[in-house]
Amino acid sequence: MAEDQVASRRKVRKPNPFFSLKSNSQTVARKGSHVDVCLSEHVEGRLKSTGFEEIDFVNNSLPELDFADIDAATQLLGKKLRAPFIIEAMTGGYPKGGEINKALAAAAQEHGIAMGLGSQRAMIENRLLAPTYRVRDVAPDILLIGNIGAAQLRKYSSVQIAAAVEAVEADALAVHLNAAQELMQPEGDRNFAGILKSIEKLCDEIPVSIIAKETGAGISADAAAKLEAAGVEAIDVSGAGGTSWSGVELVRSGRAWEPFGDWGIPTAVSTALCARAVKIPVICSGGIRCGVRAAKGIALGASAAGGALPFLKAWANGGKDGVSALVGSWTQEFKTTMLLTGCRNLGELRRAPLVIGGKTSAALCANNCFPAEFVSRGK
Repeated sequence: MAEDQVASRRKVRKPNPFFSLKSNSQTVARKGSHVDVCLSEHVEGRLKSTGFEEIDFVNNSLPELDFADIDAATQLLGKKLRAPFIIEAMTGGYPKGGEINKALAAAAQEHGIAMGLGSQRAMIENRLLAPTYRVRDVAPDILLIGNIGAAQLRKYSSVQIAAAVEAVEADALAVHLNAAQELMQPEGDRNFAGILKSIEKLCDEIPVSIIAKETGAGISADAAAKLEAAGVEAIDVSGAGGTSWSGVELVRSGRAWEPFGDWGIPTAVSTALCARAVKIPVICSGGIRCGVRAAKGIALGASAAGGALPFLKAWANGGKDGVSALVGSWTQEFKTTMLLTGCRNLGELRRAPLVIGGKTSAALCANNCFPAEFVSRGK
């Protein structure tokens, strides 16, 4: 199975662990404002949904299972997870970011799930910010995912990026694809030519797995296939309907939400199409707000499901304990869904019948992915 396959690590020279001493106060300020906007403003889909509300499991009145025997564990990029969840990339690079990351990481360690760090651009620009990303002291065992923007691959060498990954002891690196966000950001990048070749080069030159990750706009089947061919080892769809990072930038700059706040492919559609298009693991994220939605993502073909905003809000309301309580709720909901569909493990959940309707059904049909295939399986 895709989530159990771990590509062999590439042999590269050990990078020099150096960072630029250049300080960029604009980057630091932006990090803080992103968190503030997410906590205080409505930045989730307004006109477009994730599509999960148009997907239903088929209830199994005879599951013939003991809840104690339900196994939600999986393998992702060589690490075992007790549940297929990722606390997605959020922050780092400013003082409060370090506090948030430590709390998120401690909760991830407690529950045996994965976690992503926010963009490490800030620590490459200023090495004094590196401690805001370091969490291994509270989370020595988790699958930890570093982060860099695709647009920054032209600016920073593979040696610099590898050094940033090594400095935080990350197991993998997410390269976030965020053209929509950058275009809505007044100070954002405008040149996205050559991104795929830059990703391919990075895959060849650094010794950890690369995850291609969107930022609220979803990934198409065609893009996923190209990324897999370039050497990427997982796809994180981060679809439309959840937190919109183009929307965050619009709110942050005081502009109207329309027409780009809801730009993108709904999460459910992106997940199903990418899972059919590639053999590498697909991560379902973008509007995952409970364990049931996470289970729907797995049933659509994903290997794991991730969320960011719910965990940020849980931290704001209750610190590490709030985050831990939310992970516990998701796990309970996820396992309950498994029992109610008669699924003992994730392999069986991926074959659970789904009824898909509305715009989600229409979008899948338009891409030759027919909902009838989902409802008839498992029979």
